[in-house]
Amino acid sequence: MMTNSSKNRKVDGFLKKTKKWKEEFETLRNIVLDCELTEDIKWMHPCYMYDNKNIVLIHGFKEYCALLFHKGALLKDPHGILIQQTENVQAARQIRFTNVQEIVEMEPILKAYINEAIEVEKAGLEVNLKKNTDYIIPEELQSKFAEMPALKTAFEALTPGRQRAYILYFSQAKQSKTRQSRIEKYTQQILDGKGLND
Repeated sequence: MMTNSSKNRKVDGFLKKTKKWKEEFETLRNIVLDCELTEDIKWMHPCYMYDNKNIVLIHGFKEYCALLFHKGALLKDPHGILIQQTENVQAARQIRFTNVQEIVEMEPILKAYINEAIEVEKAGLEVNLKKNTDYIIPEELQSKFAEMPALKTAFEALTPGRQRAYILYFSQAKQSKTRQSRIEKYTQQILDGKGLND
C-alpha cells in the first residue's frame, strides 16, 4: 500500500466539499494513487500526473462520474469502455461509472488502462489532432463561397464539428451536380448559423 504522502491536500479539500460522488471519487483516487501518479487540482478537478504530464482526471457529471484519460484516443481499449464525449473531442476519452461497486469491480482493468496511459506518456506519443483544414472543401462549395462571401463567413463561424459534417455530406455526392444541389439546399441553413442536423 502506498503512503498517504502522495495525497494532495487540495484534493482532500475538494473531496470534503464534494456531495454527489464522494465515495466514487475516493475509490477512484485510491486506485489512481496506487499507480504512483502525482495528484493535484487542475480545471477544478483532481488531476493525476506522471512527470508533470497529465494522465487522468476524475470528474463528476449529473448522471455519472468518470475517469478522463487525456490521451485516451491512443489507448488500445481491449474492453471497449472508453467513451468519446462528443465528436469534437479528439484526444480525451472517459470511462464512466454510476456507483462504487462498478469501480471496485473494475479496479484491475482501470489500473491496466492507467499503466498503459503512463507508458504512452513515457514513449512521448502524441494524438494526431485533425485540423479542419485536413478536410478538403469541395470545389463546388469553394465557388459558392466566391460568389457569396457571406456564406463563407457564416460557414467559418460554425463549430468545427458542424463544418466537418457539411463538408463530408457535400463531398459524399459522386456527381458535381448533386454536390451543387446539396449546397444550394443548405445555403440558407449555413447562413442561419445552423448545422446539418439542427
